[in-house]
Amino acid sequence: MPFAPGGTTDILGRMVAAGLASVLRQPVVVESKPGQAGSVGSAELARAAPDGYTIGGGTISSHAINVSLYRSLPYDPLKDFAPITILATLPNMLIVHPSLNVGSVRELVALLKANPNKYSFGSAGNGTSQHISGELFKIMTGTQMQHIPYKGSGPMIPDLLAGTLQLSFENITTAYPQVKGGRLKALAVTSAKRSFVAPEVPAMAEAGLAGYDISSWQAMFAPAGTAKEIVSRLHVETAKILRSPENQTKLAQLGLDGGGIAPEELAALIRAEIPKLGKVVRDSGAKVD
Repeated sequence: MPFAPGGTTDILGRMVAAGLASVLRQPVVVESKPGQAGSVGSAELARAAPDGYTIGGGTISSHAINVSLYRSLPYDPLKDFAPITILATLPNMLIVHPSLNVGSVRELVALLKANPNKYSFGSAGNGTSQHISGELFKIMTGTQMQHIPYKGSGPMIPDLLAGTLQLSFENITTAYPQVKGGRLKALAVTSAKRSFVAPEVPAMAEAGLAGYDISSWQAMFAPAGTAKEIVSRLHVETAKILRSPENQTKLAQLGLDGGGIAPEELAALIRAEIPKLGKVVRDSGAKVD
């Protein structure tokens, strides 16, 4: 898994690993390889033997955003992997520390405009959907904030709760429990429509940012060159795991829409997302050494 323990990628990876261990009658060990918005772990997966014994998670960050953000990416998201399936899709949630004393997106925008670069937003790393959600927000509102990247949501959330960071565009899976617990405040979700898991939280468009729409996705890959029969078996079994009644309930509780699409559909999604998200990166001026 190319992100730190505690985030959405890790949660989904462990769910699928447990299911695969049962149906394939093989032990499935989860290894966390965080760094550079999923690039470190993805590069390792790309170099692995294409024998079906090494598979990995990948996200909108590692396989769609990073190619535009990093000057030199150690893998090609289209050529170096055999797509297996989408594990889940989810919106991010704009959450703020209560000390900001804002109750809406409009109030936050007014605060940020009055205090350029005074406040910081945290993300799970440069190039993550959380980072790009924040950059798109800055573009559309004309505001300025400092971006603080982490190696995953797990390390970022404690700093947000402590007030070291003031806001984040965090995955709804890890953001909403903090909102329900009263420790953080939700202002909007980043998808075009409200999320079924938090129907009381408006979408960005409702909050005044028409056209704002970024939904994150989590996927599974094998190294390029993996036999089609192996990819097909992994796709079929993973789709069954995701659609089991028990896991459907877990996914819904986490605010996730379960996946299971065919490998060809995942490949097509990546081809469409790279230029779309690349434009956001270029327009924002975001750069990573």
